[in-house]
Amino acid sequence: MQPKIIQRAGAHTAAILISLIMIIPVYLIITNAFKSAAQASSMGIELPTNFYFENFTTVIDKGKLATSFLNSVLYASVSTILGTLFAAMAAYVLSRNPTRLNRFVYFFLIMGIALPVNFFTLTKIMQVTHLINTKAGIIILYTATQIPFAVFLMYGFIDSVPRELDEAAIIDGCGPVQLFVRIILPLLTPVLVTAGILNFLGVWNDFLLPLYYLNNSANWPMTLAVYNFFGQYQQNWNLVSADILLTILPVIVIYLFGQRFILSGLTSGAVKG
Repeated sequence: MQPKIIQRAGAHTAAILISLIMIIPVYLIITNAFKSAAQASSMGIELPTNFYFENFTTVIDKGKLATSFLNSVLYASVSTILGTLFAAMAAYVLSRNPTRLNRFVYFFLIMGIALPVNFFTLTKIMQVTHLINTKAGIIILYTATQIPFAVFLMYGFIDSVPRELDEAAIIDGCGPVQLFVRIILPLLTPVLVTAGILNFLGVWNDFLLPLYYLNNSANWPMTLAVYNFFGQYQQNWNLVSADILLTILPVIVIYLFGQRFILSGLTSGAVKG
């Protein structure tokens, strides 16, 4: 009995420490977002003596955060819709036709989950196609990067959908497109929502791709808007913190509303197979 108590206490202690590691940076951002520039210069853990709510209005006004917010919504929404839809179509074809070639294509696709992006080659491709520093280019990049994980998530889920539904739909006169859109796609709702939410959050939080491929500040998402208040000769940590806080708020709201869909999608057969 005593070893179990010690083991449980150790597990709780480890969980508390890990939680603190995750919470402390968020706490620092929240507290320093309400401080003056002088108080926030050291990024200390003490609470602000006075709350400077004007930091947020300054960030929204001077940091062009409204434009950056619309850019983030555009990139995340369009790429998520396209990436999730393309992944669903690919996963359906690969799952329903388990040939050697399709198995190879499946494993080739999901290798994109683990393999790093070759930015040198990708940059050359973006330059040749004239997609660098364009909104269409960054949407295409995000769409492509979402497909491997989404295919992996949906592949096993589609395996759990009875093939008899396909056969019955074909007998009733459904073509391939009608079969997928009218029969299969509605059944994929849990995993589609799961993949969509995870992909949306991933795009919203991404920093590297916009940094490399969006040089025009008018095209920056919210994650890059922080550069308006942080440079080589000036660091307004109060404004930086306010900017970061405004950036992560939509993510928190979406996650809180979507976590039940994520859990249901992951536990209803999405990762079987």
